[in-house]
Amino acid sequence: MEALIQKDVERGLYRSADEFVAHAVQMPHEQEEWLSDHRAEIAAKIEHGFAQAERGELVDGEEAFQRLRQRHNGRREQG
Repeated sequence: MEALIQKDVERGLYRSADEFVAHAVQMPHEQEEWLSDHRAEIAAKIEHGFAQAERGELVDGEEAFQRLRQRHNGRREQG
């Protein structure tokens, strides 16, 4: 682990091993906090999707990826 951390420090991604560790601890904390803050919204979207699946309103994988790409590109243009 130390060698991996040192490689990232040497690449200039972090100023020190302490900075690497702080970042490594902060990332999952922020993810868990976001999930906790959006739990109801996530559950509602899952329920909505499950109901769509039960009604046979599914799309194939390629169409799903196209929709995601379009949504991503639209957000990039806005931001």
